[in-house]
Amino acid sequence: MIAVVMGVSASGKTTIGELAAAKLGCEFQEGDDLHPPANVAKMRAGEPLTDADRAPWLARIAAKIDDWRARDVCGVVACSALKRSYRDVLIGKRRDVTLVYLKGSYELIHRRMAARKGHFMPLSLLRSQFDTLEEPTPDEHPLVIRIGGRAQTVADELARRLKARTTAQAPRA
Repeated sequence: MIAVVMGVSASGKTTIGELAAAKLGCEFQEGDDLHPPANVAKMRAGEPLTDADRAPWLARIAAKIDDWRARDVCGVVACSALKRSYRDVLIGKRRDVTLVYLKGSYELIHRRMAARKGHFMPLSLLRSQFDTLEEPTPDEHPLVIRIGGRAQTVADELARRLKARTTAQAPRA
């Protein structure tokens, strides 16, 4: 089982992804930790990343996914993956990778971003996140998880749904 937990900044990708990974006994990767330093500096300065900026970052995340697949281990990665083209790099033909979309309103996310401290993503970039967001379409077979409740409750739902999907897709003996 491998899952890409996506959504705009402050949707809870890291918190919910870590909690769900722990519940499932999976490895966890914070996608932001794979950004090249130049990307982090650009975001800290309040500049949105371009697709060219994101390309090496997406390649690093895809390599992590392929590492998990090669080692046959369970993994959860948190990554904004706002555009379909980004998700195509991360998931593409990897049918064993599940897309999870943490969906929340602009107002909810704005409140969360305003309340958090010490994150490199400034509140000024939130509108660009929503403007860039291409919500997953049915052909991507996403698990759509509504956020807003307690992180543990959302993570428990995610873990339950991932486990159910994996069980349903398991080959029959």
